[in-house]
Amino acid sequence: MFLKANLCGIDLGKINGDKIPEAMGVICGSVFLIIMFIFIPIPFIQYWTTNLEVPFPHHQFVELVAALLSICCMLFLGFADDVLDLKWRHKLLLPTMASLPLLMVYYVTYNGTTVIIPKPFRYFLGNDVWLGPLYYVYMGMLAVFCTNAINIYAGINGLEVGQATVICASIVIFNVIELWGECWNAHLFSLYFMIPFLFTTLALLYYNWYPASVFVGDTFCYFAGMTFAVVGILGHFSKTMMLFFLPQIINFLFSCPQLFHFIPCPRHRLPKFNKEQNILQFSTVIFKENSLPFLGRFSLFIAKTFRLVHIKEITKDGEVYLECSNFTVINYMLKIFGPTHERTLTIYLLATQVLCSCIAFSIRYGLSRVFYDV
Repeated sequence: MFLKANLCGIDLGKINGDKIPEAMGVICGSVFLIIMFIFIPIPFIQYWTTNLEVPFPHHQFVELVAALLSICCMLFLGFADDVLDLKWRHKLLLPTMASLPLLMVYYVTYNGTTVIIPKPFRYFLGNDVWLGPLYYVYMGMLAVFCTNAINIYAGINGLEVGQATVICASIVIFNVIELWGECWNAHLFSLYFMIPFLFTTLALLYYNWYPASVFVGDTFCYFAGMTFAVVGILGHFSKTMMLFFLPQIINFLFSCPQLFHFIPCPRHRLPKFNKEQNILQFSTVIFKENSLPFLGRFSLFIAKTFRLVHIKEITKDGEVYLECSNFTVINYMLKIFGPTHERTLTIYLLATQVLCSCIAFSIRYGLSRVFYDV
């Protein structure tokens, strides 16, 4: 059906050049929503089937429905992006709009905008600080980051879905651990979303793994990012959730010189495919160093100093240019390990994601005791 509707693309990392259906994230997201819609009555069934004197938890019901509304909006907007190929400024605006129902419900039901100050800074700032509207700006930016961070850390078979699977599994483990804590109710709420998301995502990963028979499209990145933002915000563990996004944060910071056009950024920064050997190599961009703005030259200096990119001089039409590898973690991996098969590269990147989740747990349950009273 998707091929017939011309929602397809060619895998640039394969020799055959066959058309592959795109935007399969809409199938995964639709199945997830169907499961969640059927599930809506389950957490509240005891209030309807027994004569309990405890009042019905309307705020929890509203949170659940509002969360599904935000995810549903993001799924629709992501599919619109795949069909219409929206510009980057729209990709920043859409998650913000989709998160507004979520933020409104947070304001009505919880409205907690006070943050605890780490121990070393309490002498200067006190035990806690009320952020007020700034906290809502932070949560809105969290939704934008989660959706786009997965989107820009992509381009090879299995990576988008694989990283989302690892992040989701990490959140599930964290929620299960915290069920024995004081905020067990918020983590139970998170599990309502994360368990169906994990298994629908695993099904999609089966088809997106190398050699991919489907592409997930921006639809999945938007849907996955908003689902993580929903549980992070309404589950009240947004800071811990960001720890599980360490590779995405690093990739975003590494990509900033090109994302903000301090250094020329091609439309696609995918690895370069070597057809003769069936391997991937880092992709490059060519420019004149003296044509860069100050921030571009400074970024290039930092990258050269720490050997984050491969740079060489080339002569073209009698003028000297710089050929530089693109500023992404994927290309950096190819620089470190050399030309690599696509499946192997995906395994390296997902192993790094798992390692970063282990580091996140170490920080949350080890280092946090140094800075906080938990």
